[in-house]
Amino acid sequence: MKSMNTNTPAESVDTNANPATPVATPAAPEAQQPQAPAAAAPGAAPAQGLSARALLKQLQQEYPAFRDCLPLSIGIDKQLLARMPGLDKKVMRAALGIHTGSMRYLRAMEKAKTRHDLDGTVGAEVPEAHRLHAKEQLQQRFKKEADRKKAERDAAQEEENNRKRQEKLQALASKFSKN
Repeated sequence: MKSMNTNTPAESVDTNANPATPVATPAAPEAQQPQAPAAAAPGAAPAQGLSARALLKQLQQEYPAFRDCLPLSIGIDKQLLARMPGLDKKVMRAALGIHTGSMRYLRAMEKAKTRHDLDGTVGAEVPEAHRLHAKEQLQQRFKKEADRKKAERDAAQEEENNRKRQEKLQALASKFSKN
């Protein structure tokens, strides 16, 4: 049976490193902890090897703050790492970026008064600057989408004009070539 390299770039060993400087590399996850039973508590499921979208889907299933698209408390990443110790930080950041950049989250943030922890418990207030930032992000997206649609319409109109021009040229060419 082939063995697969499951090291992330941060865990890989630099063979050219100076041997005088100690390099800490984590041991294989299988050697550190026994496998958790399938009926483990929410959040205890291993999140290793997940893509950002798969992790986000898991977070939405397990935590009300993600499921209901509530404004997340500052430091939510630390709460996630505490509840899901095997979580890859890069994947977690990517999943949080997808979630907090979604239209649904930005709309919720624009109107929000308070932030929430993973369980949905009310936390700190949302500063006006954060609401304004969400509003600006939404406006930029709407403008970008409107500009894209306008460019598509303009391109389609130009294509139609070129087609009509070619038809007229063909009609003129066929008219004068008969003589």
